[in-house]
Amino acid sequence: MNPSFARLVESLEPKFQALVKMVPVTYRTLPRQLPTGAIYLFSDGCKHLYVGRTNRLRQRLRGHCVPSGTHFTATFAFRLARGATGKLTASYSKAESRPALLNNRAFASAFADAKRRIASMDLRFVAESNPTLQALLEIYAATVLHTPYNDFNTH
Repeated sequence: MNPSFARLVESLEPKFQALVKMVPVTYRTLPRQLPTGAIYLFSDGCKHLYVGRTNRLRQRLRGHCVPSGTHFTATFAFRLARGATGKLTASYSKAESRPALLNNRAFASAFADAKRRIASMDLRFVAESNPTLQALLEIYAATVLHTPYNDFNTH
């Protein structure tokens, strides 16, 4: 393995351990001081569900949790709503597009429910400002924790 890349990979485990050992908070109980660049983890009890990364932690978490969050900002909620309504796969037809799904009463209700659910989930985070390390740590944590709502497929 390339030595530069190997050093990056070796640095992941301590950050990962800090992430999973953090005493969880919820969106409503976020501390006043937050890192900007970070990896975050949403869990439902002991079941880890979703790992994300951001350079604006407070704003990113807000996007996941507030009622006004859109399919662009509340991607985890959108995935939960897909599962709740059986609309599991993305479609590029107009009738099954994201905006069309949000006009569907049942899907819109499931999406709103998912954002409320996420706002009360356990939340952990660890500071990481380096974009390469953020990307690697997100993939590492999602892989190790088997988070069901992370998807690294390309579109």
